[in-house]
Amino acid sequence: MRLNPRALLSGLPFRARLAAAFSGLFLLAGIALLAFVVLLARYGTEQQVQGIAVSYGDASSGSATPFEPVRPTRPDRAPTALSDVAMIQKVDQTVQAVQDTALRQMVLWSAVGLLITAFLAGLLGWWLAGRALRPVASMTEAARRISEQNMHQRLALTGPDDELHRLADTFDSMLDRLEKSFESQRRFVANASHELKTPLAVQRTSLQVGLADPLPDGLADVREDLLTANREAEQLINALLLLARSDRGLEATESVDLAATARLVTAELAPQAAENGVHVDLDADTPLAVPGDPVLLRHLLTNLMRNAIQYNHPGGHVRGRLDARTVTVTNTGPHVPAERIPELFEPFRRLDGDRTAATGHGLGLSIAASIAEAHHATLTAHPGTEGGLVLTLRFP
Repeated sequence: MRLNPRALLSGLPFRARLAAAFSGLFLLAGIALLAFVVLLARYGTEQQVQGIAVSYGDASSGSATPFEPVRPTRPDRAPTALSDVAMIQKVDQTVQAVQDTALRQMVLWSAVGLLITAFLAGLLGWWLAGRALRPVASMTEAARRISEQNMHQRLALTGPDDELHRLADTFDSMLDRLEKSFESQRRFVANASHELKTPLAVQRTSLQVGLADPLPDGLADVREDLLTANREAEQLINALLLLARSDRGLEATESVDLAATARLVTAELAPQAAENGVHVDLDADTPLAVPGDPVLLRHLLTNLMRNAIQYNHPGGHVRGRLDARTVTVTNTGPHVPAERIPELFEPFRRLDGDRTAATGHGLGLSIAASIAEAHHATLTAHPGTEGGLVLTLRFP
C-alpha cells in the first residue's frame, strides 16, 4: 500500500499544514545552502592544496628543491628518487584525508544543526499560525453561536482593516440580510395565521347557522360537503403554519417525555385506527426524555402514527416502539419502492397507486422531518418486509 503525501497532508488541520510548510521551506532552503557551502568548500580546498609547496632532497645540506604535490607534466621537474615519490604520495593522501574528514564533519554537524533548526522553525511556525488564525477561530465560534433565535448577534471583529476584518464585515452584512428575512417570515406567518383562519371560521359558522335544519331535500348533503371542504382547508392551513413554525427552529426547549406523549397520541388516534380496521400496538415502556418543544414533538409523533394508520389496509397493523434514543413506527400496507421513499418527505407529494388515500395533503412526513431537524434528530424510512414503511426517528 503506497502512501500519498498529498492525501496525508490534506487530512491535517490547516494550522498543522501551515507549520509543516514553514518547516519544509526552511529545510529545503537549508539543504540548498548546505550543498552550496559544501561545493564551495571542496573547490576552495582543492585550490589551496594545489598551491601548497613541498620540499624534497637533502634538507640538512640546504639544497632542498620545492615541488608541488600534483603529478608533474614536465620531465625537468620530475623527482629523482623513489623516496621523493613516496613522500609526494603520502602528502597527497594526508591532504586528501584531511579534506574528506573536514567535509564529512562539516556536512554531519551542519545536517544535525539543520534538522534541529527545522524542528524549531516548525514550532515557531505552529505558534505564528496560531496567532494568525486566532481571529478566524473567534469568528468560527461566534458564527457557531449565531442561530435563527439570536440573529441579532454579530462577529464585530476589531483590529486593523485587513482581509480578515473585511471578511467579518461581509459576514455581518449577510447576517443583517438574513435577520430581516427571518423577521419578515415570522410576520408573514403570524399575519397568515390570522388572515387565513378567520375567514374559514366565519365561513364554517355561516354554513352551520345559515343552513341549519330543517333543510330542503339535497341541501343537507351540500352543507356537509361544504363543511368537509372547510375543515380540510383549515387542516391544510394549520399544517402549513406548523411546517413554517418548525422550519424556523426552536425558540425554547424543555424536557419532554416521549413515552407519555406516544401513549397519548395512540389513544387520540384509536378511533381513526378502528374506523380503518387497523390494529395499533405500542411498546413505550422505556422512558425517553428529550429536550424540545412539547407541542412540536406531539405533532411529530401524531404525524408518524397517523401516516402509518392512514396509508394501510383493512386488517393491517401498526407497531410503535421506543428505546434509549430511538422511536420506530412500522406499518403494513402496499409496497413502497425504495427509490421513491425520498419523495415522501417533500411537501404535497404522495405516491399515486401505491399510496392511495382519500384524505390528506402530502404534508405529514415533510412536517415530521422538519420538526425532527429542528430538534437535531434524524428521520429515515425504508420499505418494510411485509409492505408499508419502517420509520425511524433517532435523537442525538
